[in-house]
Amino acid sequence: MRLLLLGPPGAGKGTQAKLLVERLGIPQISTGDMLRAAAKAGTPLGQEAKQYMNRGALVPDEVINQLVRERVQQPDCARGYILDGYPRTVAQAKSLREMLLALGLAVDHVLSLEVPVGELVERLAGRRTCRSCGAMYQVHFSPSKADGRCDVCGEVTYQRDDDREETVRRRLTVYAEQTAPLVSFYEARGLLRRVPGTGEIAEIFQRITAALGA
Repeated sequence: MRLLLLGPPGAGKGTQAKLLVERLGIPQISTGDMLRAAAKAGTPLGQEAKQYMNRGALVPDEVINQLVRERVQQPDCARGYILDGYPRTVAQAKSLREMLLALGLAVDHVLSLEVPVGELVERLAGRRTCRSCGAMYQVHFSPSKADGRCDVCGEVTYQRDDDREETVRRRLTVYAEQTAPLVSFYEARGLLRRVPGTGEIAEIFQRITAALGA
C-alpha cells in the first residue's frame, strides 16, 4: 500500500505513521526527519534546508523531490510505504505522480488529518526536544519527569526554532496557502479520506484504520 498523510504541522502525522508502520508492515518516509538529519549532519543540502526550516518556510521542491525519489526506490519500499510530510504542494503532488507512473506505480490512499488551528499552536509551541538523543516531549500533554531534562539520557531539552509560537503561526499560514489545496487535488481523484485528528491517539488511529479498511 502506498499511502500519503496530509495535515498541518502538529496534526499528529508522525505519530499515526508509526502506528501504521506496525499495522501494515511498510516503512514510514518522513521528509521532515530526513531534512533534520541532513541539517544535523551539516551537509550542503542540510544547511540549505535548515535556513528555510528555521523561518517556517517550505524547502524548495527540487530538494525534496530528489530525497523522495531516491528513498522510494530502496528495497524496503517494494511492498509500499507511508509518505509523511510529502507532497506539500500541488506541484510536488504532480511530480510524485509522474515519478510513480515512471515506475509503474500509483498512490492508493490519501489521509487528511484535520485539527483546529488553536489546538495546533498549543501542541507545537509546547514541544521540547532533547539536544542529545532527540527524544521529544510536550509540556502540556507529555512533559519530561524533570523539567528541562530528558527522561531517556538526562540531557537538556530545548524548544526548536521552528516550534516557537511566531514560527508556528507562519508555518500554519504557509500550510493554508500552499499545502491545503492538496486536499482538493486528491479529493477530485477519489483518493482522499478525511479523518478528525482530535482526541486520544488510539481513537484517531481507529478512525484511520476504518477509513483504510486496514
